[in-house]
Amino acid sequence: METPASRGSVVTLVALLGLTLGLGALGSLATVPQIPGWYAQLQKPAFNPPNWIFGPVWTTLYVLMAVSIWRVWRSTHADALKTKVAFFLMLLLNAAWSPVFFALHRPDLSLWIIYFYVGALALLIRHLWRQDRLAAALQFPHLAWVLFATALNSAIASLNK
Repeated sequence: METPASRGSVVTLVALLGLTLGLGALGSLATVPQIPGWYAQLQKPAFNPPNWIFGPVWTTLYVLMAVSIWRVWRSTHADALKTKVAFFLMLLLNAAWSPVFFALHRPDLSLWIIYFYVGALALLIRHLWRQDRLAAALQFPHLAWVLFATALNSAIASLNK
């Protein structure tokens, strides 16, 4: 069996980490300025976590995303291209969510984005599972968090019509 190192170089891993963490940093440019004003005044559900938790959780998830896709990056599996497409679609939806929710002040529209995000993430996990079950399992915390974020987004959209 190939090791992850033989399937993707350290340079590839660093590039994937840069990509995922960089997208997270870009998302924070839309998020952070809105927290003390617009976001603070929104009605939120009782299960809304404290603001400080989002940064460490997302940073951890971005690292897991990068390591997960790195494990299969050079795969010759029949699903390899589908896996990469699902990964980049998921990243695109991830990147779109923060500006729509925070900068545009549109919890209703961001809810649609997160629905598609969950679908793209589930598809990614399905393709990863066929190639490398550990790579797929690395996405499970991500899926759990995004499902929680979907419930939170839905509640905020509903409470602030």
